[in-house]
Amino acid sequence: MGIIGDIFGFIATPLYYAISAVLIGWHKLFTIIGLDPAGGAAWALSIIGLTVVIRALLIPLFVKQIKASRNMQLIQPRVKELQKKYGHDRERLAQETMKLYKDSGTNPFASCLPLLLQMPIFFTLFRLLDQAAKNQTAHGFLTEKLAIQFGDSKLFGHVPLAETFWNNGIWRGDGGDLGVMGVALVLVLAMTATTFFTQRQLMSKNMPADALSGPYAQQQKLLLYVLPVAFGLGGVAFPIGVLLYWTTSNLWTMGQQFYVIRNNPAPGTPAFDAKQEREKAKAAKHGVVLAVDEPTEAPVEKRPAPRQQPKKQTRQQRRQSGPQRPGANDGGSS
Repeated sequence: MGIIGDIFGFIATPLYYAISAVLIGWHKLFTIIGLDPAGGAAWALSIIGLTVVIRALLIPLFVKQIKASRNMQLIQPRVKELQKKYGHDRERLAQETMKLYKDSGTNPFASCLPLLLQMPIFFTLFRLLDQAAKNQTAHGFLTEKLAIQFGDSKLFGHVPLAETFWNNGIWRGDGGDLGVMGVALVLVLAMTATTFFTQRQLMSKNMPADALSGPYAQQQKLLLYVLPVAFGLGGVAFPIGVLLYWTTSNLWTMGQQFYVIRNNPAPGTPAFDAKQEREKAKAAKHGVVLAVDEPTEAPVEKRPAPRQQPKKQTRQQRRQSGPQRPGANDGGSS
């Protein structure tokens, strides 16, 4: 545990400063507009503000994630061909698959980057809130006063941001705190549902039909059910403040993903067909005739085909192809 603790401390120390700086910045803003600095509303909104800042910084990675996911979908037919061709030779199959990834510019691990980068932030926020509540321990830019305010802050004047569903259950022996359990349960269910629908949105709208039966699709289907269950089971032990962060992050992902899928869908997907229908309807409204069955990103007017220009010929070619004079082949005889 000593080595693990040292490693976590090495990673978490800069994150403590970054997270606490953003939290304090939002907290000062909400205090200026009149919220109680020690109240749960100011700190809860600060956590939401922290989420927005982090997700905004992760937008470039999210774009890479969408591109990687799209490329993985589009090359699935070629992956299936490789599996049929080299299914008997696993080593050759792995080599050819990696070559395909490289040639198509696809990184199968890029789709996990936003999630992987958020996990250290998630656990650092967890520890920041937990230690502020239990030990009044200040980390990063949090002063002892702010740490105590953060740890003791309560939503609705009763529900501490640092409390969990599990710690307030009826199994404690004193009946538990139903208010804390209710708020925590709503956030756990919201976190679970948004995780599920975010993944389902991607599969149902932005995956071509031939990619729904391959190994990549099976992996996505597995994650569709495993991730929500994992977060739901783990969520009962997360502080309410952390649940608020993760639920807000999921809602951001849903909205961001909806925008990208709607405006830049992968070819051959239901979202792509829907976009083309919208473009045709918009073009028809403005009197523009779209080319039939032409997958364009913008309305294209039909125009007459360009006139084909004759190919340039040499003088010798023109002599050979030109009309022959009478008597040219009879040696000039009468």
